[in-house]
Amino acid sequence: MLHTHLDQNSAKPVPVVIIGNGPSGICLSYLLSGYIPYVRRGSVHPNPILQRKLEETPEIPIFDQDIKYLSEGLEGRSSSPVALLFDALLRPDTDFGGSADSVLTWWHQPDKAVPHLVLGKNLPGGAWHSIEGSMFTLSRGDWMELPGLQFKDWMSRKKRGFRNNRATAGDIVQYYQYYVANKGLKNNFLCETVVTSVKSLGAVADYTNHDSRDGDSRWDPSEKPQDNGEGFRSLFQVDGFVTTINGTQPFSVYAENVVLATGTYDSPSWLGVQGETLPFVHHKLSALEDAVRNKEIGMMSDPILIVGAGLTAADAVLFAHHCSIPVIHAFRRSVSDPALIFNQLPKTMYPEYHKVHQMMKEQVASGPGLYESYISLPEHHIVSFTEDRKCIFRDKSSRQKVYNVSMAFVLIGSNPNLSYLPNNGVDLAVDCEQSVSSKRNPIDVDPFTYESVHEKGLYAMGPLAGDNFVRFVQGGALAIANSLLKKANKNPP
Repeated sequence: MLHTHLDQNSAKPVPVVIIGNGPSGICLSYLLSGYIPYVRRGSVHPNPILQRKLEETPEIPIFDQDIKYLSEGLEGRSSSPVALLFDALLRPDTDFGGSADSVLTWWHQPDKAVPHLVLGKNLPGGAWHSIEGSMFTLSRGDWMELPGLQFKDWMSRKKRGFRNNRATAGDIVQYYQYYVANKGLKNNFLCETVVTSVKSLGAVADYTNHDSRDGDSRWDPSEKPQDNGEGFRSLFQVDGFVTTINGTQPFSVYAENVVLATGTYDSPSWLGVQGETLPFVHHKLSALEDAVRNKEIGMMSDPILIVGAGLTAADAVLFAHHCSIPVIHAFRRSVSDPALIFNQLPKTMYPEYHKVHQMMKEQVASGPGLYESYISLPEHHIVSFTEDRKCIFRDKSSRQKVYNVSMAFVLIGSNPNLSYLPNNGVDLAVDCEQSVSSKRNPIDVDPFTYESVHEKGLYAMGPLAGDNFVRFVQGGALAIANSLLKKANKNPP
């Protein structure tokens, strides 16, 4: 199907194009490939209210049940009702330290599959490919698994073990690639693709005359013919480039529905200060790994500067400490700020991050500390970088300090790269005046279908819709699959 649509530029659109092949896209592909969830016979959910609802129609697949009704009253670590529902069905008592089996069983019914394409820049796994393989996940290993294949079973077959119930990024990437192969999803995936444009062509009935290469590319529902229920369907044009053994070629494919699952790790956040574009200033952890590998820095170098107080910055501190590279660690918050991620993590489960937090508290620049070659600068702001590799700081009393550094690594988060959408997707956000942000301003979607409230036929999932953990992105996949299956039944081919 892939080559039919990309090589021959078929006039008939694909029912669904998924942009992004991380855990969000993989999970949705699984649900659209005819894998249907039913309540497992004899299972008992520890939540008595949910159990009573599940007993009402046990023979009906979850897709065909009222998801809104099932999710009512559920509470947990996500604000998405569908994410909480799917998580509760897959991992019934995980938040209470239990390991109860899922109450779901999966039947493969190919006749219920919805044809789809999954487009991704790398091999299946998405942004997990950009994380150093030995880094441990923040979430427990079983929270990283996808439906129908227990991560612990895969790990035992690989003769691998957990550390504090956590796995490495390398294990996670291998698991996702194995999952795609094991579940027979490979034919839906096209890797080494870069999507450059997604355009809405409105609701159309004639699929043979819909090229919009020179048309307006903004989302403007007032100018589009609307679906009147008489054969009109939404239509999108997806353009980009695909790289094969024969080189890089452009492609164009038409889709009735488009799912945005590209995550938020494409575009690192910047400080916006003078000198930040200088060649010794970097914005990715991988740049530190490359510099060590290439022997650009070492234990005799001037200190490296690490900016940020999140987990990526902590990983950089740990990596540099392991390599005996001197570090200056600057961050805006107080070490006791409750919003600091380290103050929210259990010490026994995350000992390495607790160690970084300890260093941040004890090794301030104003006095001696236990940790050699590490200086902590809490409540400091970067003023500028200079060409002679100096960094100028401002502390909470507005006093300025200057340090010589060998390299600087600004690790303060990342933003989604939605350059392939009109106006960078701003018109689709909750606040249409601000750029899309997974934490502050996600794409505005219906909470039970994950369809854009601004553009019918366009869906968003994962961090783009505000779901930032793998265990919860699967709820978005359930909501979207539920919506798309209903559309497919309403408009059979």
